[in-house]
Amino acid sequence: MQRKAYVSAAAVLLAAVLSGCSGGSGVGGSAPDSKGGDTGTTAAAAQPGKYRTLPEACGAADHDTLDTLLPGIQETTDEAQQEKAYAGEATLTYDTDRRDGCDWKVASAAATDHLFVDFERVVSYDTTVSDEAKAEELYATRQATADLPEPAASSSSSASTSASGDVTPSPSGSAADGDNASGAPSAPSASASRTPADLQPRVLDDLGDEAFLDDKLNTGSSTAQQRTVTVVFRTSNVIVRIEYSEQPTASADAPDSKEMQDRAQKLAQVLASRLNG
Repeated sequence: MQRKAYVSAAAVLLAAVLSGCSGGSGVGGSAPDSKGGDTGTTAAAAQPGKYRTLPEACGAADHDTLDTLLPGIQETTDEAQQEKAYAGEATLTYDTDRRDGCDWKVASAAATDHLFVDFERVVSYDTTVSDEAKAEELYATRQATADLPEPAASSSSSASTSASGDVTPSPSGSAADGDNASGAPSAPSASASRTPADLQPRVLDDLGDEAFLDDKLNTGSSTAQQRTVTVVFRTSNVIVRIEYSEQPTASADAPDSKEMQDRAQKLAQVLASRLNG
């Protein structure tokens, strides 16, 4: 009888141990290696930008383009000086795949022209924000800083701008053309003949993903007025900035707004093609 009781007690003990091992996976418990709150999915990382490198800024414009923007190059008789003028001066940068710029400054008999081209490849260090989204944010900040005026209401008598940036004068002949209602020439004014509505700072169409143009006329210490036309555009995660300025050597007349804007926009189209090529 004593032996039988001993066997029964051992069986009860074994059953209790087995019951405890199997109970851990029941409703009230969790397995030792389970991860609470783990759904088995992870957030997808934001996509990298379209561009991984940048064009060389000092080689972005060919000689013909620079001849138009910087007429003084053609007037330079010294061959070495002319080649130096074409080459431009690279701006200091520590990573040309992230930022690259170039400066040209050339004097002619009529004026001193200055051109600056800057490429910036935007990289987002936030894994939830794509490079392109970060570039959009930076571009928006720069456009807001430019403080562009509200676009003027269009009318049938005003000049119209084509997709290429050319301005078609009004057939009726307005004060913006430098003539008064009687057909006699009128005195030029900064708000009329020099900067008509279609030449005001504005958002540009058909250039990159988004673009704007700024046009400023500054009077320095001399009587000559310096005009600076700035074109900024974004293509995916690259932002391009062009600054083109001209100051007449002696004339008190301001540099022609339309001519300078046309030149700057044509260069911008060239640079956009370089990026997309």
